[in-house]
Amino acid sequence: MRRADFSYQLPQELIADRPLPRRGASRLLVLDGATGGIRDLAFDDLCRLLNAGDLIVLNDTRVLPARLRGRKASGGACEVLLERVMDGRRILAQVRASKGLTPGTRIELPGGARAVAIERRGELHLLELDREALPYFEAHGSVPLPPYVAREAEASDRERYQTVYAEVPGAVAAPTAGLHFDREALAALQCRGIGVARVTLHVGAGTFTPMRVDDVAEHRMHAERVHVPAATVDAVEAVRRRGARVVAIGTTVVRALEAAAAGGRLAEFGGDTEIFIRPGHRFRVVDALLTNFHLPESTLLVLVSAFAGRQHVLAAYHHAIAGRYRFFSYGDAMFVTPEP
Repeated sequence: MRRADFSYQLPQELIADRPLPRRGASRLLVLDGATGGIRDLAFDDLCRLLNAGDLIVLNDTRVLPARLRGRKASGGACEVLLERVMDGRRILAQVRASKGLTPGTRIELPGGARAVAIERRGELHLLELDREALPYFEAHGSVPLPPYVAREAEASDRERYQTVYAEVPGAVAAPTAGLHFDREALAALQCRGIGVARVTLHVGAGTFTPMRVDDVAEHRMHAERVHVPAATVDAVEAVRRRGARVVAIGTTVVRALEAAAAGGRLAEFGGDTEIFIRPGHRFRVVDALLTNFHLPESTLLVLVSAFAGRQHVLAAYHHAIAGRYRFFSYGDAMFVTPEP
């Protein structure tokens, strides 16, 4: 398949640059992957689509305030976007700087901190700070809003660009399907007999990196850290025994579960994954998917197309555009069942 097979035209005004006043106030497009059928519902209707005994799986990663603006010792401005804390003081980061960044370059950061460039690793730089990285970013960093949000991060984004169940710090982008849930919605689902399990996938900035090759099969994914605990494996096995469904809340959960099942069956897993789910993938764990709308020609749109069929998914996107749905991280949601 070609990159252009996953393209569509989106009016700029449909990109949601702010969340709605209430979590859960968004719309919900329902796509039946078996028939291509489409329904327009509200997110509050999600409980009607789930059955007692089903299991929803959440990604409990916590978004770090990962963006910093500083200056090179030579005076040039630079921006540091944290990708991963390697150990106490060393980080991998995207760095935008005039005239690039060479090993030994020193960077002055807010709060009197300093960093030095150690080496380049692909599109990232290994930096060493003069203090512990994680508490420093928590104190001085700003929310790393996606590049298509055409505004600076505001104080309210610290709370709204974060799921209510975020626990494990490490992501630089939110698992956005989960942004629709408030605590009351989760409690209501559990009261209806719907189980909840968790995985951790620390979403990296590479999630916004477009495919740069025409042949989709030649694209190489960025690595992201994943943990699928034994308790989640047990919960999925229990679902299988009772004939119910595993519902992934977001594409990051799909990637985590399918990476952990790459050996043929789901197993406890911890480590990096570069899994690229594209049409032809055999889904071993996930039976339904809640997701937001994704960028044209993105790996996430390819993943959803692998799950529900490319033609069905693109038809649903055209329907959403005609219906003036709100797109991307702060936008509306889809509930998707698989193509046979």
